Amino acid sequence: MARIHCVFVLALLPSCCAGLLAQEIPATPIAKPSANSNAPSQPHKFWDTENIYLFTGVGAARMLDYASTRYLRDQGNYEWLLSNSIVDNRPLFVGIELAGTAASIGVSYLFHRTGHHSLERWVSIVHIGVGVGGSIHNYLLKPPQVIVEQPAIAPGITIPPGR
Repeated sequence: MARIHCVFVLALLPSCCAGLLAQEIPATPIAKPSANSNAPSQPHKFWDTENIYLFTGVGAARMLDYASTRYLRDQGNYEWLLSNSIVDNRPLFVGIELAGTAASIGVSYLFHRTGHHSLERWVSIVHIGVGVGGSIHNYLLKPPQVIVEQPAIAPGITIPPGR
């Protein structure tokens, strides 16, 4: 079976690399984008309106994650990503959520500085989506059922009161 996988990968490898051979310098100069083009001619500022809205959404998604995880723990469920002792320590958990927001903004800034403006926006969009999706999951979880077992008593044997 492993041999079939190797043959399959080796068969696909040339088709994936064929695009690399086509990367030659064109004979004619590439035309500059026109003024009607959707691509901005100048890079945007990092703290523009769209990024402010996205970073606000990241912060809101992290706080929604905090609230939904606290709800999850109050129901008696266990947190699987962090330890329960971290989640139950509220100041520490708020700090972790704030650090997650700051890390998201930092990664967006790195993409902005390196000219990857589309990825700069997508970091926040994905972070919001994952945060809201996880929060919805936390709110939809049912509390664990506690099963209380009755002691087995043989027929005809009674338990005296007070024992």
